Amino acid sequence: MLIVKKFGGTSVGNKERIFNVAKRCIEDYQKGHDIVVVLSAMGKSTDELIEMARDINPRPSKREMDMLVTTGEQISVSMMALAMGFLGVPAVSLNAFQVAMHTTHRYGNARLKRIDTDRIRNELEQRKIVLVTGFQGVDKYDNLTTLGRGGSDTTAVALAAALHADACEIYTDVDGVYTADPRLVKNARKLDEITYDEMLELSTLGAGVLHNRSVEMAKKYGVQLVVRSSLNTNEGTIVREEVNMEKMLVSGVAVDKNATRIAVVGLKDEPGVAFHLFNALAKYNINVDVILQSIGRDGTKDISFTVAEDVADEAVAIIQKSFPKSDYKKIDEEKDVAKLSIVGAGMMSNPGVAASMFEALYDCGVNIKMISTSEIRVTVLIDQKYVERAINAVHDKFSLAD
Repeated sequence: MLIVKKFGGTSVGNKERIFNVAKRCIEDYQKGHDIVVVLSAMGKSTDELIEMARDINPRPSKREMDMLVTTGEQISVSMMALAMGFLGVPAVSLNAFQVAMHTTHRYGNARLKRIDTDRIRNELEQRKIVLVTGFQGVDKYDNLTTLGRGGSDTTAVALAAALHADACEIYTDVDGVYTADPRLVKNARKLDEITYDEMLELSTLGAGVLHNRSVEMAKKYGVQLVVRSSLNTNEGTIVREEVNMEKMLVSGVAVDKNATRIAVVGLKDEPGVAFHLFNALAKYNINVDVILQSIGRDGTKDISFTVAEDVADEAVAIIQKSFPKSDYKKIDEEKDVAKLSIVGAGMMSNPGVAASMFEALYDCGVNIKMISTSEIRVTVLIDQKYVERAINAVHDKFSLAD
């Protein structure tokens, strides 16, 4: 049996935890399984490297930033190999070059194109535990690239798909996927299982348990995931195409504080304006989420939308460059906002879910700024200061607690 295991930064944050992970991997190795382990950088080392870099250069080169932050994962895998060696088990650490993991040429948010598995298979045949750096790859020019924050999840799923692994286990500092963030909702309940589609929505909408692209890839290649804690042996949450339990109306509530609302006020009310606006943003890989367009009056209309907070200023600059000042009145930015979402496959066949969510927000005195819906989710934009009050009210409304 071939098992791919991924451990996050908190799971390997110090010597004690490194040996804890090593022993957990060795347990399965000694049962005769082939083990491939994907690791993130230790603790908060990536954040520390980014802070140091910006202290030296407030506007650092994206290429050099990728060159810098990929060192974190290399330290993790080499330390883990040393720990396993000390415990008497052969292990080898491999970085993105040595595997090799081919990506697109986009620093900071590259996408995996293919993985060469020969080196990994050769090492497994020699009965070694193979330790692979997460989060990183190599482009066609032999430059190191990174897959975006949380990209180690994607590395693990991609390896599981490429190696046709029998299992893919994602270890974090929580027991699995919860109905809400346990740090915000004290009575949040762990789910035994959840569908790819629900998990993808939750991940995209702010649930930090899994990288959204890893879920997308798992669904595409049929890789069944198990999310569990590295700090205990509790059963985790299975993520797969279909679940056996009768579907809950709502599976989870997610919140994303990394949001900014941008409003372009006074645009000409004529065909092609919305296309021109969002096409300009797409060319620079700016992802847009909740969109609201006002009814045209006096030959003008307003278009509001949300983007990630860290690209908001870039988005405004793109709009200013793409439209003459005479084509709009002003651009407003609102950064102290958050997206609150409910997700559930059961919503497809049950009318009135959105109304129940809105009622919960009304009852707790939280105003809704924007609304977006799909078959299995409802997202609202609210003031960031009301996040904890709002998520608890919505969570209680749908009886998601233990």
